[in-house]
Amino acid sequence: MFVRAYLRASTKEQDATRAKAQLEVFAAERGLKIAAFYIENESGASLHRPALFELIADASAGDILLVEQVDRLSRLNEFDWAKLKQSLNEKHIKIVALDLPTSWMMTGTDETTARMFDAINNMMLDMLAAIARKDYVSRRQRAAQGVEKAKAAGKYRGRSEDTERNALIQKHLKAGLSSWSEIMALVGCSRGTVAKQAALLKTLSA
Repeated sequence: MFVRAYLRASTKEQDATRAKAQLEVFAAERGLKIAAFYIENESGASLHRPALFELIADASAGDILLVEQVDRLSRLNEFDWAKLKQSLNEKHIKIVALDLPTSWMMTGTDETTARMFDAINNMMLDMLAAIARKDYVSRRQRAAQGVEKAKAAGKYRGRSEDTERNALIQKHLKAGLSSWSEIMALVGCSRGTVAKQAALLKTLSA
């Protein structure tokens, strides 16, 4: 059994490794050693998470996926959460989250107790994933309401365009020598930003 830690932040500006020391302490207190860290800056509301699926691909049956909070693993809608759980279940990966005490028993217990806690844990995971999704949707709704209010008051200016970054993205797209993932890593942007610039280039060349 290997412990594989997953660390995620939503944007490039956020520190995805913020909880690394906390996970190391948690593992050490239970006599466990983290075999590998999988780190990325991607939205928890999207299934496009290369590091997470690299973890799943690397894992063997019985390995532990260790996260700080369930919302680091998922802010997904119900359909995508079911798809992610299926991928995890097919590899028999155990999810252990610091904010889910029922999952802590998965780090070391007998088979009968493990099966009992597995059933409880799955129910709690579903509940926390649903709460994380609701929080995500609510925050986006509040942000949209704030924008509409600012627009109505004539105070909304929108986000300024990063022309230098966008020019660099377009340069790499035109060259055709780099994949979108490589451009994202090089420039430090999201897949959506690359897609937007690709669409813009297509429009300009039409």
